[in-house]
Amino acid sequence: MFKSVTYIERRKLLKKDVGSGLILFLGNEESPMNYPANTYHYRQDSSFLYFFGLDSPGLAAVIDVDAGKDVLFGDDIGIEDIIWMGNLPKMKERAFEVGVRHTAPRASFAATVRQALAAGRPVHYLPPYRADNALVLSDLLGIPVKELKSKASQGLIRAIVAQRIIKSKEEVREIESAVAASQAMYLAAMKLAKPGRYEYEISGAMEGIALSRGMHLAFPPIVTINGQTLHMHDHGNILVKGRLLVMDCGAESATSYASDITRTVPVGGRFNRRQKDVYEIVLAGQETAIKALKPGINFKDIHLQTARVMAAGLKDLGLMKGGTGEAVAAGAHALFFPHGLGHNLGLDVHDMEDYGENNVGYGEKVERSSQFGLAYLRMARELRPGHVMTIEPGLYFIPALFALWRKEKKHRDFIVYDAVEKFLDFGGARIEDDVLVTEKGRKVLGPPIPKTVVDVEKACRS
Repeated sequence: MFKSVTYIERRKLLKKDVGSGLILFLGNEESPMNYPANTYHYRQDSSFLYFFGLDSPGLAAVIDVDAGKDVLFGDDIGIEDIIWMGNLPKMKERAFEVGVRHTAPRASFAATVRQALAAGRPVHYLPPYRADNALVLSDLLGIPVKELKSKASQGLIRAIVAQRIIKSKEEVREIESAVAASQAMYLAAMKLAKPGRYEYEISGAMEGIALSRGMHLAFPPIVTINGQTLHMHDHGNILVKGRLLVMDCGAESATSYASDITRTVPVGGRFNRRQKDVYEIVLAGQETAIKALKPGINFKDIHLQTARVMAAGLKDLGLMKGGTGEAVAAGAHALFFPHGLGHNLGLDVHDMEDYGENNVGYGEKVERSSQFGLAYLRMARELRPGHVMTIEPGLYFIPALFALWRKEKKHRDFIVYDAVEKFLDFGGARIEDDVLVTEKGRKVLGPPIPKTVVDVEKACRS
């Protein structure tokens, strides 16, 4: 938790930007794994954390813009809760920690909202992403569950995105603490990436290090020798010499700020010639993208620049042909690089994606492309100081996509299908770092994690 003045200033700015009405915030409740008392690790709603800071279930809040009043709704715990779960400060004390002077029982939240609705006041809410909160909002507001997202307050979304997308120094420090944990996770994983081990041994070791530092994982980890599957969460394969191991994993700090790092390593500690060739194309793309980050440039343009660098490398390998610029403009590179260059990072690993990806990554000035590959770019808008971005280019050899494009004779002027066919057993390679846009350029956050060929091989053999 930050100092109370941080939350006070955030709410003050939100009141100014929204202008009038009542703003609703629902905290998350516990989520049962298989029966009510056996719950998943608790994670508070990020919007609630950002404006109210309290990390426990049973809470809701309103910001009354017109009255200039913030109210936290929650109940003091009773003796049965104390016996099983330990004591908690009173709601008044907890509210004071985040600069809120007014509290009320949780049951009063509904009455407060309905009173505002009866008076004809604007009631602003964010699109829900959890079924339990959607049901609460539907009942309160009289809006069918299926219509809640479309009727969420666009003014509130724009106001919060404008705040949260620019990270303060204290937020950046939290992200860096998560990246520091990721460094330890990856150094351990690289040493373990040896033939005969299971992927789950690697993923388990990485999660254990995060837990040992008082953190959790920011998202389900990707640890796979089948890197051609972008979000592979099955960890049941045995590591085999000659395969690449793609690891995409991140820690979440004690204040719930995320890191998101990817490294690709050779099982057994040495890249073969083919792996090294492809890996160094990805690395050149990533380094180009990082160097291009600066205020005033659209992230979409950096994505396309990176795609051109990697397409040129694939052309040198004999896998692509023709004009590099023309190939990227046509979308031919997406056979190998079908995803976006990166996304915003903060309290969420895909920061604020629950508000709608276009609201966060595109805004009102940049239109999303419909082209395969480019359409998946999560962030395209102009960069400003304080943006924290992941930079994660990759190259993949996806047999099903290859077969479909070859059958359709797609981009034959740019893709050398006979040559690509020989790489269909390759898998994939991705490299990712978390980068802050500064006043004059950029800063890669956290301590360095090996990513050159030499440094990766050294870390794997240490």
